[in-house]
Amino acid sequence: MTNNKSIINWIEKMKEIVKPDKIVWIDGSEVQLEELRKQACKEGEIIKLNFEKHPGCYLRRSALNDVARAEDRTFICTKTQWEAGPTNNWWEPKLAYEKVLSIAKDSYRGKTMYIVPYSMGIFDSKFSRFGIELTDSIYAVLNMVIMTRVSGKVLDYIGQSETWVRGLHCSCNLDAENRYVCHFPEDNTIISVNSGYGGNVLLGKKCFALRIASFLGRKEKWLAEHMLILGIERPGKETKYICAAFPSACGKTNLAMLVPPDKYKNKGYKVWCVGDDIAWLRIGEDGRLWAMNPENGFFGVAPGTNAKSNPNALASTSHDAIFTNVVQNLDDNTVWWEGLDNNPPENALDWKGSPWNGKISIEKGAHPNSRFTAPAKNCPALSPEFENPKGVPISAIIFGGRRANTTPLVYETRNWNHGVFAGSVISSESTAATTGKIGVLKHDPMAMKSFCGYNMGQYFKHWIEMGKLLKEKAPKIFSVNWFRTNESGEIIWPGYGENLRVLDWILKRCEGEKEALESPIGFLPCEGDIDTEGIDASKEDMKELLSLDAAQWHKEIKEIEDFYKIFGDDLPLELRKELEKLKNNLEH
Repeated sequence: MTNNKSIINWIEKMKEIVKPDKIVWIDGSEVQLEELRKQACKEGEIIKLNFEKHPGCYLRRSALNDVARAEDRTFICTKTQWEAGPTNNWWEPKLAYEKVLSIAKDSYRGKTMYIVPYSMGIFDSKFSRFGIELTDSIYAVLNMVIMTRVSGKVLDYIGQSETWVRGLHCSCNLDAENRYVCHFPEDNTIISVNSGYGGNVLLGKKCFALRIASFLGRKEKWLAEHMLILGIERPGKETKYICAAFPSACGKTNLAMLVPPDKYKNKGYKVWCVGDDIAWLRIGEDGRLWAMNPENGFFGVAPGTNAKSNPNALASTSHDAIFTNVVQNLDDNTVWWEGLDNNPPENALDWKGSPWNGKISIEKGAHPNSRFTAPAKNCPALSPEFENPKGVPISAIIFGGRRANTTPLVYETRNWNHGVFAGSVISSESTAATTGKIGVLKHDPMAMKSFCGYNMGQYFKHWIEMGKLLKEKAPKIFSVNWFRTNESGEIIWPGYGENLRVLDWILKRCEGEKEALESPIGFLPCEGDIDTEGIDASKEDMKELLSLDAAQWHKEIKEIEDFYKIFGDDLPLELRKELEKLKNNLEH
């Protein structure tokens, strides 16, 4: 398949450790994939669904102890603990290699080693990077084919280079006590053992596209971000593109696949999805910031996805998708999950494979983190620029969290450094649904706390340096909060598709079409500049949504100061200055 010595030597070394009975190179061809699907069904790894209702779709049930990313078992393995920084679990590389390879030893006996060459990004793009994953799981292979660009051509693109990303996945015996996901960014290597869950074994996703890529981006002067990419086409104007970062449970996927409200749709507004999860950003030849989605599919949370909340996501699962840990309706061999509709099946198996009656059971049928893996090409709103190797030019960057008060619906930061400051202090308050406690504040800078592959203080510095390179062509940066509540604790802003009203104001600010009010925290919309016609948002509601409470912001400053302490001297001086500006602005 290849004469690249670094590839051949590494695969031979891994073969000696894991001892596979058989080797299969994955070329991405439909003939090969269909054989693998048949084999996986025969072996019970996946279940073929009703192809009349779910064409080309399959169901997978994972082990009961293996249903989410193993964050406490995820490590950045660098020569020094400083390089990993205070927000990552660190492990000295030599010790990490010894441990995970000892667990991997002989784990492929009686199994097949599948060699998966893949591209993160579009072939022939300057953005793209390449990797090879070794796995013993057909489920992992089939998901990688959906989520990345798997092809024998990858080997041609790698050529004789040694900079490709090495990935080893060993299912082992799914022992949670010996489950590790280790990243060796200095070696371009990822090793995952004792898991079968997608987030831990689809090594092109968070492992490569964020943790390894962010490390590469710092060296090469680009950004790998946990961001959606959205295109908005306004009547008579060219499409403008936005990147946005949100922590979990803040509406990221819904925004990425937003459906315009009828009022806007009738005017000719269109919204295009370029990506729902990850963005790689580079400075183009024109000096602007350009973004590309390195993925080729969606790995979405199933519960809550329905025809109202996210019709484009639901449509993306209509064919050739893989469902994980959802309900199987035995009457017609289809799938169901909480929030899909109000008609749960009575004769079904839950995500554990146990009999389940949705009409009477008090237990949920689908796991709260159950997933669908779907090809991006299935999305009705997929951008025409999705396959553009140049990516798309970014006009605005948005950061957001879930806050009951304090943060207004939207504000524009004063400049790039102020925008980096706003991103660095993203935080969300927990809901009873997520933790059982309400209002517990969790900081998640740029929504990257779990995914930055190196010292986050240096990550902030890298953002500052990118701004210096962009100069006057830097995108404007905004903060949003869809979750502000009234005195009764009810969320005021209607959200979902109506968020386009806020995005419309953001783009008008980028184009110089709207004025703004200067405030201690940044620029706020003028009264009436966010269109509320046709929605349940009164003038009083808008006043509340855009109001600032000095007492709350003084409390916020204390929270930020405490959070910043963990970065010590690595926190850039520019961010300290922005914090001082905020203090002074509030005092005056």
